[in-house]
Amino acid sequence: MKVKFLVVFVFVMTFQSLAQTNVGESANFEPTTIIDKPTAGMLRKGNYSISTSFYQQGGVLFGVSVGLLDPFSFGISYGGAGIIGQEKVVMNPSPGVNVKLRLFEESTIIPAIAVGFDSQGKGPYIDSTKRYTIKSPGFYAVASQNYAVWGNLSLHGGVNFSTERDDGDKDANAFIGAEKSLGKEFSLLAEYDFGINDNNDNAIGQGKGYLNFGLRWSWGKGLIVGIDLKNVTKNQSGVNLGNRTIYMEYVGSF
Repeated sequence: MKVKFLVVFVFVMTFQSLAQTNVGESANFEPTTIIDKPTAGMLRKGNYSISTSFYQQGGVLFGVSVGLLDPFSFGISYGGAGIIGQEKVVMNPSPGVNVKLRLFEESTIIPAIAVGFDSQGKGPYIDSTKRYTIKSPGFYAVASQNYAVWGNLSLHGGVNFSTERDDGDKDANAFIGAEKSLGKEFSLLAEYDFGINDNNDNAIGQGKGYLNFGLRWSWGKGLIVGIDLKNVTKNQSGVNLGNRTIYMEYVGSF
C-alpha cells in the first residue's frame, strides 16, 4: 500500500510543475473518454495526452495519445497486473491501440459524431478466455453533445463491437454517459455499459450491465487526477462495493 501511494505521489509531483484545465467550467480540452468508454471529443492537432490508471490486483495501465490532425488521433497503451505490490507481475499480452476520427462537429442541434477503434480493455487480462475483465470497446461510433446547464453538462451515447469474442459472446454493445462540471476545477462522471456482449453462459457478466461513477479534479494546466467506482451493479462475481481505481492524465501541446 505504501508503494502504491508513493507511485501516485511521484506522478503528481512530476506533472504539477507543468501545471489548461480540461475538467470543470474552465475546460480548455475536450474529454476523449467518459470513464471506460470513448466520447466524440478529440485531441486536436498538436495536442497530446499521457495517462496512468491504477486498478485491482496491483494493476497499472499507461497510455499516450496524439492529435495528428484536428479530426484524427492515434494512441497506444500498455500495462499489467501485479506491478504494484508483492504479487507476480503479469503484463498484458500486447499493447492496446486506439484511433479516432471525428465525422461531424457539434452544433446547437446536432451532436459531435466520431468513429474509432480501441483494443485496450480494462482491468486484469484473463488468459482462459483471452479477454480483459472489462472488454475493450473495439470498433465504435459515439455521439456527444455539450450543454450550458449550471456550468457544463456533456451527454454521450454510442455503440461498439469488441474484438474480444473468445468467451462466445459476439454481440454488439451500447453505452451512455454524462459529465457535469462542479465549479471550475471538478467534474462528476457517470457511465453505463449495457454489457450486451458480456452476458451469455460462458461470459463473466451477469446481465446487469456495468454502472461506473467518477470524479475528476483539475490540478492546474492540463493535469487531471480522478477516482472511479466501477461496476456498482456488481455484474461480476466477487464484487463487494465496486472496483475502486485511480486515474491521472496530463494534456499538453507541442
